[in-house]
Amino acid sequence: MSEKRTLGKDLVTPAIGLGCMGMSAFYGPTDEEESIRTIHRALELGCNFLDTAEMYGPFTNETLVGKAIAGRRDRFIVATKFGIRFAPTAENPTNRVIDGSPTTARRSLEASLKRLGTDYVDLYYQHRVDPKVPVEDTVGALSDMVREGKIRHIGLSEASAQSIRRAHAVHPIAAVQTEYSLWSRDIEAEVLPALRELGVGLVAYSPLGRGFLSGRFSSPDELEPNDFRRHQPRLQGDNLEQNLKLAQKVRSFASDRGWSPAQLAIAWVLARGRDIVPIPGTKRRAYLEENLKASEVRLSAEELAQLEAELPAAAGERYDRTGMQLLNR
Repeated sequence: MSEKRTLGKDLVTPAIGLGCMGMSAFYGPTDEEESIRTIHRALELGCNFLDTAEMYGPFTNETLVGKAIAGRRDRFIVATKFGIRFAPTAENPTNRVIDGSPTTARRSLEASLKRLGTDYVDLYYQHRVDPKVPVEDTVGALSDMVREGKIRHIGLSEASAQSIRRAHAVHPIAAVQTEYSLWSRDIEAEVLPALRELGVGLVAYSPLGRGFLSGRFSSPDELEPNDFRRHQPRLQGDNLEQNLKLAQKVRSFASDRGWSPAQLAIAWVLARGRDIVPIPGTKRRAYLEENLKASEVRLSAEELAQLEAELPAAAGERYDRTGMQLLNR
């Protein structure tokens, strides 16, 4: 994969990155050896943009990525995130706390650097905007760490257009990460226009609809008991029935053209603009290789218009109640 894209002013990445979360958490059983082989295979194929976070595990995904990049750090572009921690209660076992304080930002970065086995990260995101801490304070602290050489570029994740503008006024934001796919297009109303106004790139996570659009499962009952997707609102009841129809349209459209559904879904995101980099996640080399071939898919203007007309947004929220409360909208 030779195509490059630029996030913000000067963060050059491959057109498709690799989401590493599922290698350690949330998506059922894991296999560290296969995950590391997958990261190494990604590098061989020109996909050297890795996405992780302290929350993934928590902490274990950064450690895994650190093992995979050891001895070849300078060949990878590493992005990680801070600012969410699990705090389960009896009333809410999935409860999470957002902490964007400058003290937490620095402490988290130092810990991430240690787990990753590096002295800098290429892109450091605030994982969720903290409503209790002005985003200017958080980004101000991150800008100090840029000057120290510990962070190359600053990012935000799931931030509103207003928060992005406020943050960017303090220090240039290279990228905003958010869910964006054929079935999640809400950012097109306000966030995407703001990014383009400011010259900020978009890193699109879950371009495969958490695997649902790729056809890798059609019911939450097919997933492992500890897979968080089993409880995703989009995979429940009437929402599931509606979304199965959407996924079938994706499969049919792709099949008619000799593509896999995953390749179509990623190619659609790629076609939305050269300032967008999708980061489909996988923990297996076979799926990685399939996903990266999406860079060879070219959608015509007519095909894009057909997809826009025939594929409505998904039925149901993309997170449970707790997850939706963490989004900055």
